[in-house]
Amino acid sequence: MKLSELVEIVSDKERFLKISDYADFALKYLDFIKANLQAVIVSRNEHHYRFFQYKEDETFNVTRPINSNLMLGLEEFEEGRKDLDLLLKNIKDKSLDNEENRALLNNFIYTAQQCIGAALDALPANKSNTARKINGDLFERFIRLIILEIGVDVTQGVIDIPVKIDGEVVFHMKYQHDLIIGVASSPQAIGSVKTSSKDRLDKVFIDKFLYNRLTGVETPHFAIFLNDVQRKGREGKYGISATFLPGHFKGYTVRLNPLDGVYYCDIRPNMLSEDILKDHIKTFDHFVFCDVWKFVV
Repeated sequence: MKLSELVEIVSDKERFLKISDYADFALKYLDFIKANLQAVIVSRNEHHYRFFQYKEDETFNVTRPINSNLMLGLEEFEEGRKDLDLLLKNIKDKSLDNEENRALLNNFIYTAQQCIGAALDALPANKSNTARKINGDLFERFIRLIILEIGVDVTQGVIDIPVKIDGEVVFHMKYQHDLIIGVASSPQAIGSVKTSSKDRLDKVFIDKFLYNRLTGVETPHFAIFLNDVQRKGREGKYGISATFLPGHFKGYTVRLNPLDGVYYCDIRPNMLSEDILKDHIKTFDHFVFCDVWKFVV
């Protein structure tokens, strides 16, 4: 399959309606990159990150950073696909909660989503906003499908918040949310799903503060991110830089309100070691195996 054909597929969001659609596309992309890249570029500062460079017919475009510790190869992905299907359907079985299955879950989701993002990186620069929108929308849908597959009722949409004065409803406010666990009229938890926290971190914290203040109900809010790295440097000297703002995260957590869970597929080292960060940020497997069930009553 040609790269142009992959881009055509990934540009149509209606081709990604089931988990199997994401897996099918990833297999096509992983098969393509085995022998059709101009180069695989190693990041100069964090060597486990790679950049795929396409050939001349795609103007030598270079992709986003890919974490080689998480990105599965074609054979690994194909084999893991069968195991993941069984795992998701039986996620409450405690015997399945082990390091191998947790890694499979994170790596499968990371790989499938990065195949989408990397394929979209072949689009010309004047379509970069379109590519970001498609990538973000497909990640949101992917996470919803995963949550539905483990047996949790979840949807997206608008929550209509009645605002009361002296006990009387005088008007309503509408809030759009990526994930609503339970029913919109009485959500058990509200989630934000983004490929990166860049330019979005403030909103997640403020959404919780405003929603709970307006409703008078302490509804849990959580966030799920794919990664927080981006390419930096010029051709021949590419590296990666972090897009996560630890100071903002700590400030909002301590002085505004802590979130009820923050999860990454590609977690940054400082999130595992720094005070406050390490207590509030986890890998995505923790959400699926443990934390989501705290929201479901």
